[in-house]
Amino acid sequence: MTVTLITGANKGIGYETARQLLERGHEVYLGARDVERGEKAAAELGARSVQLDVTDDASVGRALATIEAAEGRLDLLVHNAGVLETGLDGPAALRSFDVNAVGIVRVTEAALPLLRRSAAPRVVTISSSMGSFWAVTNPDRPESAMPLALYAASKAAATMLTLQYAKAHPGITFTALEPGTTATDMTAAFGIGRPVADSARVVVRLATQDPAGPSGTLQDEAGLLPW
Repeated sequence: MTVTLITGANKGIGYETARQLLERGHEVYLGARDVERGEKAAAELGARSVQLDVTDDASVGRALATIEAAEGRLDLLVHNAGVLETGLDGPAALRSFDVNAVGIVRVTEAALPLLRRSAAPRVVTISSSMGSFWAVTNPDRPESAMPLALYAASKAAATMLTLQYAKAHPGITFTALEPGTTATDMTAAFGIGRPVADSARVVVRLATQDPAGPSGTLQDEAGLLPW
């Protein structure tokens, strides 16, 4: 059985990814900042819940300690927690990078000892083509017309972390992905996006593909993305 942890999984793409992975027989731990919301989502799905705030080192440590005590290893880590700040000031920048980039470091570093105990460890980071220099400078791409400075910059950092972790840990497969524009709470103000089930299928496909595949890449449902 594959032991999986998904951050920010009590709603949206994380929740739907958990549902689809449970259908594939994974033992899924839903990471959620709010204990009650996490437990409610886990009960609905038949998953397990751990309180996990990616901006809090102690919270991250407790969550991984819980998984270690129960499972002894971690096979799949999905970095799903994220924020989209539309403002542009110091506090918004700190929030953006703390969740979208520093949070990846916190959780990955805490998870590495458990991932190393897996026969086929994998880390999937939900990044964004908004963090691709190729996409945001290409007038044929919709990203070029979206002035979301902090989201784009923090997602570029998330993709770079994926690449650097892949270099540092060749025994673990690291993948960053663009899940597709999705109708979630994050995009509600824009009134755009497809159903979460469609985007979650992209996450699940990349999370369950052959571990011998490429590591340190940014991909979408069509394959490799330049960035």
